Amino acid sequence: MEITIHRLWRATIVGCFGLLFSIAHPASGQLRDLTIDEIFDPQRRVDFDGNPPRELVWLDDDRYLERVDRSAASAPLVSVDARTGQREPLFDVALMEAALAAFSEIGPEEARLLSRRNSHLMNPGRTALLFDLANDLYHYDVGTRRVSRLTRSPEPEEHLSFSPDGRFVAFIRNHDLHLVDIDHHHEYPLTHDGSDVVRNGLLDWVYQEEIYGRGNFRGYWWSPDSTQIAYLQLDDSNVPGYTIVDHIPYHLELENWEYPKAGDPNPIVRLGLVRSSGSETTWVDTEHYTLAQPLIVNVGWSSDSRKVVFQIQDREQTWLDLNMATSSGEVTRLFRETTEAWVNVNGPPTWLADQGFLWLSERTGWKHLYHYGADGDLVRQITDGPWEIREVHGVDKAGEWVYFSGTERSHIGRDIYRVRLDGSGLTRLSRFPGTHRARFNPSFTQYIDTWSDVSSPPSVRIHAADGTETRVIDANRNTSLSDYRLAVPEFVQVANRDGFVMEAMMIKPPDFDPTRRYPVYQHVYGGPHTQRVRNAWSGSTYLFWQLLAQHGVIVWVMDNSTASGKGAVSAWPVYQNFGELELRDIEDGIAWLGEQPFTDVSRVGIEGWSYGGFMVSYALTHSRSFTFGIAGGSVTDWRDYDTIYTERYMRRPQNNGEGYRRSSPRFAAADLHGALLLVHGTMDENVHMQHTLQFAYELQKAGKPFDMMLYPQSRHRIGDPELEKHRHIKMLDFTLRHLRPHSVIPAPTSATR
Repeated sequence: MEITIHRLWRATIVGCFGLLFSIAHPASGQLRDLTIDEIFDPQRRVDFDGNPPRELVWLDDDRYLERVDRSAASAPLVSVDARTGQREPLFDVALMEAALAAFSEIGPEEARLLSRRNSHLMNPGRTALLFDLANDLYHYDVGTRRVSRLTRSPEPEEHLSFSPDGRFVAFIRNHDLHLVDIDHHHEYPLTHDGSDVVRNGLLDWVYQEEIYGRGNFRGYWWSPDSTQIAYLQLDDSNVPGYTIVDHIPYHLELENWEYPKAGDPNPIVRLGLVRSSGSETTWVDTEHYTLAQPLIVNVGWSSDSRKVVFQIQDREQTWLDLNMATSSGEVTRLFRETTEAWVNVNGPPTWLADQGFLWLSERTGWKHLYHYGADGDLVRQITDGPWEIREVHGVDKAGEWVYFSGTERSHIGRDIYRVRLDGSGLTRLSRFPGTHRARFNPSFTQYIDTWSDVSSPPSVRIHAADGTETRVIDANRNTSLSDYRLAVPEFVQVANRDGFVMEAMMIKPPDFDPTRRYPVYQHVYGGPHTQRVRNAWSGSTYLFWQLLAQHGVIVWVMDNSTASGKGAVSAWPVYQNFGELELRDIEDGIAWLGEQPFTDVSRVGIEGWSYGGFMVSYALTHSRSFTFGIAGGSVTDWRDYDTIYTERYMRRPQNNGEGYRRSSPRFAAADLHGALLLVHGTMDENVHMQHTLQFAYELQKAGKPFDMMLYPQSRHRIGDPELEKHRHIKMLDFTLRHLRPHSVIPAPTSATR
């Protein structure tokens, strides 16, 4: 009870903070209702998010770099004094443009285009920039204003990086790793056997999507002293392909992706070491892992550049080894992580001055920080408790304080903390509830904090290392939110039948009448350890929920226990069986809603995308609690999804065949109950349109009516603003048609309940 009261008090404070924001910025005239056009139309949408600076990067301890949209009078890269806010161009754009224009192979027109980009690749010292023009690379030295052409090839150079000392540029061409020596204009390959199915230093689809980060295809890592590169070689020869079709051109255009589905062969992975001066690859010895069909899930270097540090897992990710390898490829295992289910990858070690390191582990069920010596022996556990660390920022130069972000104050927020290496002095640095994201300067004497809460778009401030605010970079108060009739979201807690406290958010209509009973629109994701109830700004998604509330619908977002973010321990019960526990929690939430006098649980719709689309499809085939469901980008048969994600939670189909069938809505199509709208992008390379078509086929064979909307040329996220507008119009129409929010149904009195 004490926890519940504390949470309700905190939610009230958050709501009041949002209300104060509105009072401080009164609207002129009558408050307006939102429209789809104002949220999604590319020509008519309103600026609700504001435009605070994003992705600020520290140049040194006192200055940071800001990338700005280039106008006729501004530079794309600006150096800002953190204390005073004084701004100056990082380099003279006019001089750079003149140097580029004078270079015979570039010319004036291309020079103007290049100078206006704000995405130049800079060397670590911020003294030079790299340009890509017509599939070749050009180097500009800011000090000497010298332009150099580095490559001459009709093939593109991709996934570029400077060496830490700025002397080399590495890139991938034709699936091989190449270097350019900048001073000598000498280009040479480091690998020679790349092909359509063998990638050197280049990640394939499943490795970038499920291990190294969506959109990050770079699979090589410089040593700190710039003398070596570690890289992954991925051999997809035995990985089945999947064809994506673009139906819009007169003649179909095809894309072929290597895509291992659950149970299929994975890419064969090797870790190679090569010298930047050019040498034969030394392969790290992982032969004893062969029977485990290993995944190499993290690669880096020791701070002294003497050893490559890598993490390796078995195929089903039931353990993780932290290893070190010498330049000869000899491997030493430091330790193995295990849990009662799967092991997540929690990032690289954070190195200390004595070659010891900090390590994040979920071995207790909660992600906490551990101190290890240089020999790999545990010194101590630094943090502990029923909360988790989300990110380690680093250690100050004195080695006294460790800075990190975590959930000690709130499971639905994110705060900035510091703690001493011996575990004493744990201190929360961030003041306001909500979500804080920190970027520290090199010596950890100050940091940039980007903060938002559920009803406030991001603002950016500078703080001293003890949390004291020193300067407001952008308070971001000039948004249009105060002109609109918006409800204050309410955070509540619901205990499931096992007593687990689930977090939820409710948005009531802004003209809420407690004597009425309102239909409910539930948004769900539901996947392991992936929250949707967060005290953070979520932009157009949040505004669409507000629009639904303005139409007389209560919006309900609740994280089931396995998606709660309350430690890995809360997610482990889903192991080998998707859907059942998640749905049980969702129905417990609906039961709680049914106890409220202002909700009509005979009119509940549920909507979700990706794993959320799976949950909608599963719910409508395994429950009678829902009037309708909108299932977007849905997994409908887990045998069709990729190996690394699926097998982490479900194991291989060969080891859990019944679990796969029981967890897949496709095989329960005959039990559909409620109106269903299926939505999918036809070029989704992640959750293939095959999922929706297979489900539709089974529904048709079972005689079940349903609606379907396909979006041509769209990926897993629809992306195209005009198509996103169309999708939300369709969702709004489907919701209002089935929930009938303007049907006046009075709330029951105490005599009729």
